[in-house]
Amino acid sequence: MKVLVIGGGAREHALCRSLSLDPDVTALHCAPGNAGIAEVAELHAVDALDGAAVAELAASLRADLVVVGPEAPLVAGVADAVRERGIPAFGPSAQAAQLEGSKAFAKDVMAAAGVPTARAYVCTTPAEIDEALDAFGAPYVVKDDGLAAGKGVVVTSDLAVAREHALACERVVIEEFLDGPEVSLFAITDGETVLPLSPAQDFKRALDGDEGPNTGGMGAYSPLPWADPKLVDEVMETVLRPTVDELRRRGTPFSGLLYAGLAITSRGVRVIEFNARFGDPETQVVLARLKTPLASVLLNASTGNLAAEPPLRWSDGAAVTVVIASHNYPGTPRTGDVIEGLPEAAESEKDAQKAYVLHAGTALDADGRVVSAGGRVLSVTATGADLATARGRAYELVSRIRLDGSHHRTDIAAKAASA
Repeated sequence: MKVLVIGGGAREHALCRSLSLDPDVTALHCAPGNAGIAEVAELHAVDALDGAAVAELAASLRADLVVVGPEAPLVAGVADAVRERGIPAFGPSAQAAQLEGSKAFAKDVMAAAGVPTARAYVCTTPAEIDEALDAFGAPYVVKDDGLAAGKGVVVTSDLAVAREHALACERVVIEEFLDGPEVSLFAITDGETVLPLSPAQDFKRALDGDEGPNTGGMGAYSPLPWADPKLVDEVMETVLRPTVDELRRRGTPFSGLLYAGLAITSRGVRVIEFNARFGDPETQVVLARLKTPLASVLLNASTGNLAAEPPLRWSDGAAVTVVIASHNYPGTPRTGDVIEGLPEAAESEKDAQKAYVLHAGTALDADGRVVSAGGRVLSVTATGADLATARGRAYELVSRIRLDGSHHRTDIAAKAASA
């Protein structure tokens, strides 16, 4: 099978790594990719948002499957353009991707499907914003209706901060605060059959102790030893299947990766948000534990044959990923800094295959050195018999990498590992 992956972050590196280990994959390509992905796939300088160019590349490569990683190309209709050329694409249509592209659309789908979620108001005027903020009170949850790379949500007890963020959005969703721990649950679907993956938890805030500004995610772990063993079954019945059924009923079937961001509240499971693609950094830990070869699962989802796929197999152990971010992230990050220690990290990877570096925002400079090229630069990922072991391996590898001005959280999975 020839596979083309679209995107250039750590999620795509994780996907490419898993696909490169799949014996069914005979050729692996990525556009545009990054410095790390270049080690496992052939890179192509194609704009990920240009559906026609992506489809042309897939056709020229005679790709058997195209996997669209990021949300923006999905919302832009890249998967549609590929399918129009007769090539299977893993990823929802532009219409179905509105489940992530518009918070208001997602709320409408959940209401119709009876999916439990936070009460919310969709606001477009200052008067509506003030009324909604007053109705819910603190802590305020304010979400940009459109795509914002994981940083469009503000949760604050400061009314002025909440109002400022709301006024900066063209359309905004203001909703009640949901208490309790958060869980990310991915499911692969062909529009009818739904295949859940293993739950994970990510860390959105920039600093230890869940302090600092919201980010795209600073780390993750899987599995969740504290979660109810029946959680996945419950979410399948109350969230995932009803949502897939509702979208199919509307004539916009969802095929690809449906990501439910959940809060385990005192009143039960509630949906915080939906995403229409693999989450970053949760993908890094979920795929690290997946034993089933990935390519056939994604192809069967893309061709309507997911019902034929046997149950997924998982390792008994745990996985932890720690994000190393650029200076000033999640503000305007500094880029172009040389990343040192990667050869040593690669040597440690050869020794154990239990800890490795996935590239997010990296590039090669004129001298062939790997440099930072984005806010989140690396996802250092490790596996182990338990969370404590995986966590120790991840942080040991983090300590070998040097990037001037960088920062990372030191408490990823700490609470769960010590429980």
